Amino acid sequence: MKTVLITGANKSIGFETARQLLQQGYYVYLGCRDLQKGQQAVSQLQSEGLTQVEPIQINVDSLESIQAARQTLGQKTKVLDVLVNNAGVSGILPQPALETDINLIRQVFETNFFGVIAVTQAFIDMLKLSSEPRIVNVTSGLGSITLQNDPSWKYYQVKLAGYFPSKAALNAYTTVLAYDLRDTAFKINAVDPGYTATDFNHHSGPGTIPDAAARVVKAATFGPDGPTGQFFSDDNSPETGISAW
Repeated sequence: MKTVLITGANKSIGFETARQLLQQGYYVYLGCRDLQKGQQAVSQLQSEGLTQVEPIQINVDSLESIQAARQTLGQKTKVLDVLVNNAGVSGILPQPALETDINLIRQVFETNFFGVIAVTQAFIDMLKLSSEPRIVNVTSGLGSITLQNDPSWKYYQVKLAGYFPSKAALNAYTTVLAYDLRDTAFKINAVDPGYTATDFNHHSGPGTIPDAAARVVKAATFGPDGPTGQFFSDDNSPETGISAW
């Protein structure tokens, strides 16, 4: 049975990603900041007959929490097959370039960028023991620098001084990570779940959570011939699913 760790998985897209991977036979470690909320999410999944799941407390903003989670998971399994870096924040809106508090921008980067790096580095040894390791970095279509400079793009006017650069940086890190592991069995990709109705955006998005999670699951379950080092976004590019960087 393959194992997966999903950060920020006690609700919304992370939770649905856990559900769909459980339905495909994975053993899911459901990462959450609040262990009580994580247990409630696990109980919900178990009530649906999806029993191969347990919560793992992890705050991606805290190196101590990440290391504690690594130690806990290491006591449960030696091999991690999939890491889904799903935890993320938008920050307080709006975010104009000159007026946004620098501390808010730092906090957005702490979760969306540095948190992903810290979690990936902490669990990479377990992933390297997998025969088919997969890393999915959940990004945003707003992280495309190319499209952010295209006046014809439907989201051109959505300019967020913390969130957009944090996701662009995450995309760049994904590229470097995939390159460094290019001669291995790793498949490492950035996935935009799309503009989805969640708590993250006050349920303003037109997309559904199941559809969004399915995009993440697709990249998490790529076979040996699957792509690596790509930025997938059905929202940005409905024809091919591959977004401009």
